[in-house]
Amino acid sequence: MTHLLNLFAAIALLVWGTQQVRTGILRVFGANLRTILARSVSNRFAAVVSGIGVTAVVQSSTATALIVSSFVGQGLVNLPSALAVMLGADIGTSLMAVVFSRDLSWLSPLFIFVGVVLFISKQSTTAGRVGRVLIGLGLMLLALKLVTQSTAVLTQAATVKALLGSLSSDLLLELLVGATLAVVSYSSLAIVLLTATLASTAVIPVDVALGLVLGANLGSGLLAVLTTLHANIETRQVPLGNLVFKVLGVFAVSLFPGLWLRVAGPYIGDAATLVVGFHLAFNVGVGIAFIGITQVVARWVEHWLPKPDKTTVAGRQRHLDPTALSTPSLAISCAVREAMHQADVVEAMLLGSIKVMKDSDVHLAKELRKMDDTVDELYSDIKYYLTKISREALGENEAKRWTDIISFTINMEQIGDIIERVIQDIEEKKINKGRQFSEAGLAEICELHARLVDNLRLGMSVFLNGNVRDARRLLEEKTKFRDLERQYAATHIARLSDNTLPSIETSSLHLDLISDLKRINSHICSIAYPILDSAGELAPNRLRLPQETTGR
Repeated sequence: MTHLLNLFAAIALLVWGTQQVRTGILRVFGANLRTILARSVSNRFAAVVSGIGVTAVVQSSTATALIVSSFVGQGLVNLPSALAVMLGADIGTSLMAVVFSRDLSWLSPLFIFVGVVLFISKQSTTAGRVGRVLIGLGLMLLALKLVTQSTAVLTQAATVKALLGSLSSDLLLELLVGATLAVVSYSSLAIVLLTATLASTAVIPVDVALGLVLGANLGSGLLAVLTTLHANIETRQVPLGNLVFKVLGVFAVSLFPGLWLRVAGPYIGDAATLVVGFHLAFNVGVGIAFIGITQVVARWVEHWLPKPDKTTVAGRQRHLDPTALSTPSLAISCAVREAMHQADVVEAMLLGSIKVMKDSDVHLAKELRKMDDTVDELYSDIKYYLTKISREALGENEAKRWTDIISFTINMEQIGDIIERVIQDIEEKKINKGRQFSEAGLAEICELHARLVDNLRLGMSVFLNGNVRDARRLLEEKTKFRDLERQYAATHIARLSDNTLPSIETSSLHLDLISDLKRINSHICSIAYPILDSAGELAPNRLRLPQETTGR
């Protein structure tokens, strides 16, 4: 029982180490890996090579599938090129299986020691993330050694020997078991390595191991399909096409059972090498056989998963890419893009509000109030997306940007609420009662509104670019706007003293309106505070010290 428990623990350690390597690599090099993929799809053969290289580093064809799927979803890569990348990705993970099948256990203590030192001393830096990768590599090598030791003991038991002797090759069962293990462990690489180790220690026959390897290949394709199940249609097409390649490849191999053992068996005596060699040969064969029909498979997939007709509302490209969450820097960029869209909606509401006031357009007022629901929905989506980014994986600058995005979206959401109330007040106090502002009063509101639109656009630029000079300009506008609001409130009171009828009828609305515009401007100007604070241009306290007050 103890030896069996040790075997399960070693398998769990292997899966855990594989995931540590994959997530660590994506956190350190994720943005660069995506750039390489995006620039290497000029033709199908270049796409295959880029898929091999990136997957060899990431050690997960599923991770590569998610990256490429996001590109297709954003319209950056066409589907046939993405499918060619996936053919290379499967070859890349096969190459890594060959490397890890060698006896590299002597490197395990070195990788773990160096990795722990880097991770503990510089956890939030790039060096710390590299340390996480080294720890994962060390754990993988250690786990493979433990699997070998545990199975060597187990195979000596009489019960296990009898069980092994009763095993017969059943391809369907082997495919099912291999695919299930790959999906559950979230790593076909770990399952292939485990299968090779079990075959080398005679726990399972080699022909059974080959069936499990085929199942693991199917499982990796199915895993990517399941992972993107709730994504948009374009994103789901890539994993489905890759799964088609794997299914066709497995079907072709099943037509010639035992062919690999007859061809390669006499020349490869080691069972583990025979298993990982089969894994590599299978994926290379699939790549060579199907590289010429990526466009055909792409048409099949587009027929099975047709793109929906896009409208200006429902068809807008969403920037909150779930596949980017494993790469924090890219996930932050996605959140920034969605936050800018939220600001665009707020700007549209602000521009429309002055038209409602001037033209008494009730239909436009209704449309603008609906837009506030969109602003609120975007705020909730962005906030939820950011909470799914691992805070531990964020560097200092990324953590600051995370906070800035939250602050910006909160301000946009509150501005949207204020604009909605302003429009509602205009309807109730002006449009429904048939009242008009005085000519001077309308000119003052229009001037404040125009200044407010300029400040909102400046605030969006400050949020996007972080320019200190623009942030300083934005904060200066807060004082100017406050002074104008006071000035126009005073001139409105003066018009009341002159018994100007339009001013008297709209007095409450006028004063509330310029006060609301000032509140909106305050939310906009607050965008500048994080930028100026980081630059050291904000005083710690603007209040006069008590001793300074009493000393005068």
